[in-house]
Amino acid sequence: MFEGFETTRIDGAGCGIHVVHGGKGPPVLMLHGYPQNHVEWHKVAPRLAERYTVVCPDLRGYGDSDKPPSDPGDHTAYCKRSTANDQAAVMRALGHDRFHLVGHDRGVRVGLRLALDHPGRVLSFTNLDVVPSLEAFENMDASLAFSWFHWNLMRQPPPLPETVFSANPRLFLDFFLDQWTAVPGAFDDDAYAEYLRCFSDPETVRAMCADYRAVALDMEHDRADRGRKLSCPVLVLWAGNMPKRPGWQTGAKLNMLDVWRARADDVRGRALDCGHFIPEEAPDELLAELFAFLPSA
Repeated sequence: MFEGFETTRIDGAGCGIHVVHGGKGPPVLMLHGYPQNHVEWHKVAPRLAERYTVVCPDLRGYGDSDKPPSDPGDHTAYCKRSTANDQAAVMRALGHDRFHLVGHDRGVRVGLRLALDHPGRVLSFTNLDVVPSLEAFENMDASLAFSWFHWNLMRQPPPLPETVFSANPRLFLDFFLDQWTAVPGAFDDDAYAEYLRCFSDPETVRAMCADYRAVALDMEHDRADRGRKLSCPVLVLWAGNMPKRPGWQTGAKLNMLDVWRARADDVRGRALDCGHFIPEEAPDELLAELFAFLPSA
């Protein structure tokens, strides 16, 4: 995986970030989701790197990036502002003052905060299958709560969720991958082995729970920015095939494009015939959308 890419470690905002990067052309920062790491881009990044400089980090707390101590009473270490500052520092260290941003799942939440806090640096924002946290929690209903059961579990005080997930990491990883996937065989053996390796690390589980608990502070930051719109164009692609998780992302009240059009002036997008893991379930469709959306120079 990631043949021809360089692997490095960069000091983010006081946190060591594991990064793979390669290619030539306009820079594109790709931020992964839960329960994965940078490996989720392995079907997309090498082909994108034929036209762009592609940067695929592990987020703070995930993969082989550092996992700072977490305090259940202070969410600063894992709030999206801190994680976004890591990625802004990564891109600056690599010489990219301005860049395009592609996020999936947690990576979208980090990317939204990065685009809000560093508006002049984000040239475009691609969102893969996420409704912003503030809108989701303000419109939470029974179907969305069922789909997002892990949010409600992982936000509980330690050590409850850490103990639950660490008791049988494979069971929980397999459950998430199965319930959120519509395309059989989407996960390569090597990618799955990497996800299981990281998901089996108690420190990663602790950091993941801290990441989810930090939504309390994330929503404070979002409320302070309510009404601010992104200045960059936004591409929204989402899972159009989630029968195992009715109400996924939107519940009964929300519409994906309407939510994002309240967040930005230039929004386009569509549903794809796949589940939540778009980069691995529908890499060809994703690449076609990215090549059409991103400028070539």
